[in-house]
Amino acid sequence: MRKLPERPPEIHDEKILANIKEIHKEPDFLRQVTEYNNRYLYWDELKYRIEDPKKRATAWVFMKFLRMMKYETPSYPPLDLRYSTTPEISRSLHIFDQYLSGNIRIHNKNIKLDQSYIVSSLMEEAIASSIIEGAATTRKAAKEILRKGKKPKNNSEQMVINNYRAMQHILKNRDGKLTPEFILDIHRIVTENTLEDAAVGRFRNNDEIVVANPVTGTVHHQPPEHTEIPEMIKELCRFANDDDEGVESFMHPIIKGIILHFLIGYIHPFEDGNGRCARSIFYWYVLSRGYWLFEYMPISRIILKSKKDYALAYLHTEYDEMDLTYFLLYNIRCIEKARSDLLSYIEKKQGEQNATKAIIKTIPDINQRQADILREMMENSDDYFTIREVMETHGVVYQTARTDLMTLADLGYIKKEKRGREFMFIFNEESKLWKES
Repeated sequence: MRKLPERPPEIHDEKILANIKEIHKEPDFLRQVTEYNNRYLYWDELKYRIEDPKKRATAWVFMKFLRMMKYETPSYPPLDLRYSTTPEISRSLHIFDQYLSGNIRIHNKNIKLDQSYIVSSLMEEAIASSIIEGAATTRKAAKEILRKGKKPKNNSEQMVINNYRAMQHILKNRDGKLTPEFILDIHRIVTENTLEDAAVGRFRNNDEIVVANPVTGTVHHQPPEHTEIPEMIKELCRFANDDDEGVESFMHPIIKGIILHFLIGYIHPFEDGNGRCARSIFYWYVLSRGYWLFEYMPISRIILKSKKDYALAYLHTEYDEMDLTYFLLYNIRCIEKARSDLLSYIEKKQGEQNATKAIIKTIPDINQRQADILREMMENSDDYFTIREVMETHGVVYQTARTDLMTLADLGYIKKEKRGREFMFIFNEESKLWKES
């Protein structure tokens, strides 16, 4: 993003207030303002909709007054935060409560997802989150590194591996409390072998870090001073762990998770890796609050496609009196797109499950995981598979993956070849199963 958004005018400007009595009586003015406010447009988005500068400023004042009447204030003393619950946010949260914490239902049927689906999603999240932060790799190449367990050749590949390990770490520790030590652990994992040791797993000890355009040098955000970081992180953890809120101060868990994401990005507590940590903490929080389907939703893949809007969501919030609604709306739209993608993905997987069942009927001596492996090898009959790849893809230990492949090889459905010190496996196109398919 080369050009920063325009900052909103001061709503208490006497000239603007003087125009209100004159303009607000015009036909359709209030209707128009209400529509723009429901969409939660930012100030400089009005210039394309209201050409008259005087009317535009007046509309903005009306929109701000409407927002101020609905503001909710997160309990985070270091910053004066606020947000509004728009109709879009309320509707989306209702949908998320229905679909992201209970059973998956498609066409009135409960769908069961196996371990390999989780593994694939975690890989997608790790890859996209790395690319957002500048990793120079392709999705296909990065996924091959993770599936085959290859050693990284450069920083970009190391970032992908680190992010994948961080996602696995989050799944294992989802039931704990958020602590400064846990945040440092996440940072240590995502930056290992990509930063100087003195910066890995440590809060920054200087104020030289800014968020800026790497090409133009334009500063987008000046983080708080490094001396403020310990207290801000301590308060962030308290905010995350405080589940004893009364009815009046209740905050929806997905809202709180998104705010944690924003705060890590805003505080910018590390020399590098802040974005990856922020997205990781979001995942940890929503998973810890029972929204288990986020395991299958690589949201960073959606963010990657809208990086400019991601940056603007941060800037609009900071420029407009720390109004988090812009950041909430952006992230909720990403979650909704990821949810929609998940449903499409599951429908595709249903077809694969049917193919797996057909294989089991043909070969009753193999289990479902082995049938899944065989189906995948049939669909990629020109590719070689390794024990490590099956181990990573299906989330099983080495011996289980080896047994699965050896069983299929002994039955004659795949071929085993020795390549150096490693066995490689490929589908046997001369097998009876291939001919029947």
